[in-house]
Amino acid sequence: MLLTRQTLPKTIPDIAALDDLLCRPTQALIDDLKKVEGDIMILGVAGKMGPTLAGLAKAAAPERRVIGVARFSDASVKDWLHARGVETINCDLLDEAAIKALPKAPNIVFMAGRKFGAEGDLSLTWAMNAHVPALVAQAFPSSRIVAFSTGCVYPFVPVDGKGSTEDMAPNPPGEYAQSCVGRERMFEYFSHRFSTPGRLFRLNYAIDMRYGVLHDIATKVLAGTPIDVSLGHVNFIWQGDASAQALRCLAHCTAPTSPINVSGHEIWAVRDLAQKFGARFGRTPVLTGQEEPTAWLTDTSKAVALFGLPVVDTEQLIAWTADWVSRAMPSLGKPTKYEVRDGRY
Repeated sequence: MLLTRQTLPKTIPDIAALDDLLCRPTQALIDDLKKVEGDIMILGVAGKMGPTLAGLAKAAAPERRVIGVARFSDASVKDWLHARGVETINCDLLDEAAIKALPKAPNIVFMAGRKFGAEGDLSLTWAMNAHVPALVAQAFPSSRIVAFSTGCVYPFVPVDGKGSTEDMAPNPPGEYAQSCVGRERMFEYFSHRFSTPGRLFRLNYAIDMRYGVLHDIATKVLAGTPIDVSLGHVNFIWQGDASAQALRCLAHCTAPTSPINVSGHEIWAVRDLAQKFGARFGRTPVLTGQEEPTAWLTDTSKAVALFGLPVVDTEQLIAWTADWVSRAMPSLGKPTKYEVRDGRY
């Protein structure tokens, strides 16, 4: 069954149903992948988004080889991918020789990187976020490379505007975000050098039932935990929509590579989101602090022009999240730290 607004479920009963939903393609994704030939290889496939993005790619193009590459410290991820028809290769992406030995797939989705705990070992953060991209860009000069980045490369912008556009120069606080600028610069440099087509996929705040801004807010509202609204405005997107747009970018690469902002097209106040969850839970949210006039926000006009609006809208995400959290369903235990303003993760 194709993913459309009309086929969305009212609730997501369990993880198996969630995975199936995240791996369900739209006709637009199927059509865009037909425009590019060759295998699809996903580097850093074992993270939060990688497995279902790989599963989505295989569902949208079942005749293609889809190859997931990672260290696979959790062997169950390999089993999950194999069950979806995705091939796997064990590889430490810090090993230059191992990268050079990988198949020369025409289509690369680069998802490797380090955020959580970034402050704990900054040299490793820079190695993963800037050195590894340089190795990959040199190993695949003739491939299309869609490289996951982040909206955190931008400076804070006024909350009463439309958010940062792709034309805004990166100037972020904190070494994590600076290392993400380094990632982009490496892909830019080698894209110019080798005429490698690509996209810098500036994603902020993908939403899965097990993690994300809405999961963080809903969990706090239900528990009566105070919510700091200092960083009081966010935009976000359903993980399935984000994965589909990343794969569709393979058909919309530029040479040299260029950035594209990916998130929800709306800017939401954290206070308003908390109130919506409070109404569903019959709880009054505990809010602290005062909204700052700036936040990390992106303008997704270019993505909307290319891909249309996300299939899953905010009201649906709120309904799914409230239902999931109220049933005490599993969480990844990885807060987004959306409220952080100094860039220290």
